[in-house]
Amino acid sequence: MAKTSSVEKNNRRRRLAKKYAGKRSRLKVIVGDKNRPLEERFDAAMKLAALPRNGSTTRIRNRCEVTGRARGYYRKLKMSRIAIREFGANGLIPGLVKSSW
Repeated sequence: MAKTSSVEKNNRRRRLAKKYAGKRSRLKVIVGDKNRPLEERFDAAMKLAALPRNGSTTRIRNRCEVTGRARGYYRKLKMSRIAIREFGANGLIPGLVKSSW
């Protein structure tokens, strides 16, 4: 199990990213538009910088839904490799069989 504080920190980042997603995307469009005046683009860049850093989606870490582990994460199942192995061994993941050769 991962530290509870790490999992909660990541959940806070998810909430903030969801909250500021629309505002960030609108400001990024203004900053990236070369046809707009320089002052307007600069103001948009300053507003973007004033938003919380944890509101950015790049700061979110993919974590296992079961254990909170950050490494060895499979996006399709939203679980770490260790949790997948345990659930698969217990027959809780349909279609997953232990390989042997």
